[in-house]
Amino acid sequence: MKIRVTNNDLTIDYELNDSSAAKDLFSQLPITTEIKNYSDDEKIFYPKELDTSSTPSANAQAGDLGYFAPWGDVVLYYKDFGSYPGLYVLGKVINGKDNIEKLSGQVTISKLD
Repeated sequence: MKIRVTNNDLTIDYELNDSSAAKDLFSQLPITTEIKNYSDDEKIFYPKELDTSSTPSANAQAGDLGYFAPWGDVVLYYKDFGSYPGLYVLGKVINGKDNIEKLSGQVTISKLD
């Protein structure tokens, strides 16, 4: 499963893992939503709640796509973060890693063929 995040002329592609949360996110696509800054290492957006039953805990590195279950947000990391209770990994960036930090405003997340 591959997805694409687009924002103006920026593109970021991710390859999702085979977890229940990643499959849930994939099934919700396409999504157009507001991307928000959080801290100094990540961008976030809010999908519908994801099932984390078979999803691995994250040790988030730059380029990882995560899900923070306590707040229900998907996290796009542009700097290394590490682990935290309730943080799960959904996938890894395969293209456009340097664009993550530049995202702002409305983004569209869609399935990539």
